[in-house]
Amino acid sequence: MPTNVHEFTWPDRIVVGTIGDPGERTFYLQVRAGTRIVSIALEKQQSAQLAEKIDEILDQLITLEGNPFSIPTSTPIELVDNDQLDPVQEQFRTGAMSLGWDPTTVQVVIEAYPISDIDANNDGGDNDESHDEDAVVAPEMLLVRMPVGTARAFSKRTREIVGAGRPTCPLCGYPVDAEGHICTLPEA
Repeated sequence: MPTNVHEFTWPDRIVVGTIGDPGERTFYLQVRAGTRIVSIALEKQQSAQLAEKIDEILDQLITLEGNPFSIPTSTPIELVDNDQLDPVQEQFRTGAMSLGWDPTTVQVVIEAYPISDIDANNDGGDNDESHDEDAVVAPEMLLVRMPVGTARAFSKRTREIVGAGRPTCPLCGYPVDAEGHICTLPEA
């Protein structure tokens, strides 16, 4: 069965945003081109790591002699996006992701794949349900190519979204809930 590829070559918008209160937020990577919108769910750590790795790629490219790709060192002000997510219809929950660089188009490339049915069903419990052959869904993926300025803006916003969660306890490093926190200091 062929893979259903949600491809965006020059998206109008690509952002990470959240729905929910700190401690109960769901993270989404959302891409829009015209009226077409795709939203995929991510873990907080996936979002943070994606932003970190994009910045690493861009920072490495800056060090090339003469900065041949004109990589911005900071977010271009005209690309700052602090708007809320567009209405979200989750396409899939992200399992694996890959990140790359296309020098022919001077774009950062993100590929995201859903959590496989094997991963989702491998929860340690018994699964005696029979598989309904009529319910087979085509595999899918998200493929996004974004220019370097957009990538820098994406990374900055993502770091801000990730950092806007619950504060961390200065003693144990765990998140502090709105209801309070019982600090569990590591034993020496």
